[in-house]
Amino acid sequence: MNVSLKNIDATKGIMKLEIVKADYADKLERSLRNLRQKANIPGFRKGMVPIGMIKRMYGKNALLEEVNQLVSESLYNYIRENNINILGEPLPNETEQPKIDFDTQEDFEFCFDVAFAPEIKIELTKDDELPFYKVVIDDETLNKQIESYRLNFGSYDSVDDVDEKSLLKGTVAELENGAPKEGGILVESTTLMPMYVKNETEKAKFLDAKKNSVITFNPKNAFDGSEVEISSFLHIDKSAVQNVSDEFSFEIKEITRNKPAELNQEFFDKVFGKDTVKSVDEFEAKITSTILEQYEPQSNFKFLTDARNLLVTKVGKLEFADEVLKRWLLMSNDKNTKESIEADYPHVIEDLTYQLIRAKLVKDNDIKIENKDIEAFAKQVAKAQFAQYGMLSVPEDALANYAQNLLKDKQTQQRIADRAVEDKLADWLKSQVSLNVKEVSAEEFNKLFEA
Repeated sequence: MNVSLKNIDATKGIMKLEIVKADYADKLERSLRNLRQKANIPGFRKGMVPIGMIKRMYGKNALLEEVNQLVSESLYNYIRENNINILGEPLPNETEQPKIDFDTQEDFEFCFDVAFAPEIKIELTKDDELPFYKVVIDDETLNKQIESYRLNFGSYDSVDDVDEKSLLKGTVAELENGAPKEGGILVESTTLMPMYVKNETEKAKFLDAKKNSVITFNPKNAFDGSEVEISSFLHIDKSAVQNVSDEFSFEIKEITRNKPAELNQEFFDKVFGKDTVKSVDEFEAKITSTILEQYEPQSNFKFLTDARNLLVTKVGKLEFADEVLKRWLLMSNDKNTKESIEADYPHVIEDLTYQLIRAKLVKDNDIKIENKDIEAFAKQVAKAQFAQYGMLSVPEDALANYAQNLLKDKQTQQRIADRAVEDKLADWLKSQVSLNVKEVSAEEFNKLFEA
C-alpha cells in the first residue's frame, strides 16, 4: 500500500491511496471463510458450502467491506503519524478519482480532498487589556435574597382577610343565572392566590374578603384567557375552556398567608446547616459570599467573551478551503442544504476560528483537565442548581452523588468537561493580559448579557 499527500495550496490537498491485492487478500480470505461457516444454504450442511459458491455469492460485498475498512484505517493512520491537522473529514475527490470496478479490478486507487487547519500565531502581553467584571453585592440585592430565604423557610398561617399574597382554598362552581349550573363544573378543593390574577377588576373582588364569603368572578378574565391556567384552575381539559360560563363562584373556606421566618438560629440552621453561622452578621456575610460564588462562573464567561473578540482580532483573517468545508458540511448532516450552508457559513467560520485559537492556546500552554477537575466542576454545577431552589446546605456526599449522576450522560459530561477547560483557560488568560477590573452591581452585571 502506498499513501501520499499532494498539497494544492496552503488550505487544501489531495490524499492518494494505492491498494494492491496483497494488502487485503489475507483479510478477505478470512472473511469469506467466516461467511462459509455461518452460511445457511439449502442442499448444504452448515459450514460445508463450497468456497467457490461463497465467493460468487458474497465475494464482491466482502471485498467492498475489506477495502473500505483498509482505506479508512490507512487514511487516519497517515494523518495521525504525519501530524497533519485537518478540518472535518477527508472527502472523495471529484476530479482525480479514477473509475473503480470491483467486479474486475484487484488493485485500486482512491483520492480524497482534505482541508488543512490554518496556522495560528498569537502573542499576548501585558499591553493587552481586557475588562473583568466583579460583582459587588449591594444592600438591596442582599436584602432581596434574605427576604426570599425567609419566605422559603417561613410558614403559612391562618388569617382573617385576603390580601394579594394570601393563599385561598375553597370550592369553585360554574353558575347559570346566578345559581350553580346543573351538570356544570364543580371543583370542591382548589387554590388561588390573588397576586396571580392578571385582571385588576377580577383581583379586586377577592381583596379584603373574609373566610366563608362567596366571590362571583369570571375565570376567563381573571387569567387573561390563558387556556393553560384556566384549565388547571378548573381541573378541565384545555379544549373545554372555550365552552365554560363567564360566571363562577368561589367559596373561601381557608385563608393563609406566608409568614417570613424569623432571623434566628433555627432559621440560620435551616438555610446553611447547624451552627454554620451564629449571628445576623455572619448570616449576611455567608449570603453575600454565596451570591458571589454563583456569579463567579458568569464573570469568567463574560471575560472569555471579551477575550474571544481580542484573540480573533489579533489572529486576523484566516484562509480556509471554503469549497471543501462547504461540501463536508453538506455531507455531514442530511438536514443541511446548499442554501442553508451558504447562509450560515460566515458564522461557521467565525466559530471555527475561535475554536482553533482556543485549541492552540490549550495545547501550547499545556492546559489539561483530569477526572478530578471534571468532577469538581460537576459539583459546582450541582451546587448552583440546588442554590436556585434555596438549598444552600446540601451535604458533600449528596453533592458528589448528584454530580456523578450528571456525568453519567455523555453529552452533559462533555459540556462540563468543556466548561472546566474554559475555566482553566480563563485563569491562564488573566495571567497574560492586564485586567481592567470593573465593580458592578448584580443588576448592572445582568444587563451586560441583554441583547
